[in-house]
Amino acid sequence: MANQGPSYGFSRHIQSKIEKKYEPELEERLVEWIIAQCGSEVGRPEAGRMGFQSWLKDGTVLSQLINSLYSEDSKPIKKIQSTDKAFKQMEQVSQFLKAAERYGVNKTDIFQTVDLWESKDLAAVQRTLMALGSIAITKNDGYYRGDPNWFHKKAQENKRDFTEEQLRQGQNIIGLQMGSNQGASQAGMSGYGLGRQIIS
Repeated sequence: MANQGPSYGFSRHIQSKIEKKYEPELEERLVEWIIAQCGSEVGRPEAGRMGFQSWLKDGTVLSQLINSLYSEDSKPIKKIQSTDKAFKQMEQVSQFLKAAERYGVNKTDIFQTVDLWESKDLAAVQRTLMALGSIAITKNDGYYRGDPNWFHKKAQENKRDFTEEQLRQGQNIIGLQMGSNQGASQAGMSGYGLGRQIIS
């Protein structure tokens, strides 16, 4: 945890809540998928949050993962280098995040570089990898490797084309959510907040 001192009070409480969102079972599934997807040369991390974080921290495994979802001639990250320089590692993680977004992962599902690099929110890292796996399964383009039951397929667009006549007919139908007044009227009703006048 680079440049991160101890947290106290409310910030410690928040950090504790974030850490509780991390799922060890999900970690196992993601590790198995990454190894199946990239090959055994990526190694296997030590079990636990810190092992998972240090395995992904330099960005090389993440870069190999995103590249494995593309054909040989269209890989999004051209140069993957293992380095000890913090700036280069963070840059490589950032390249992965940009490539994941281009692949189809929603911005809301993408973690921040510091979430991984400083171990601020490893649950967000898990969320990004889950979203990436789900999109890879859904694309069904032959590049996904691993158990198809590890991820949920994303909902597919179900586009419908209506003719002009069908659209006109639909305008004449009163939808159920609009309700019906069943012959009731507002006769005899007074405005909101006004009491009835009693005539004697």
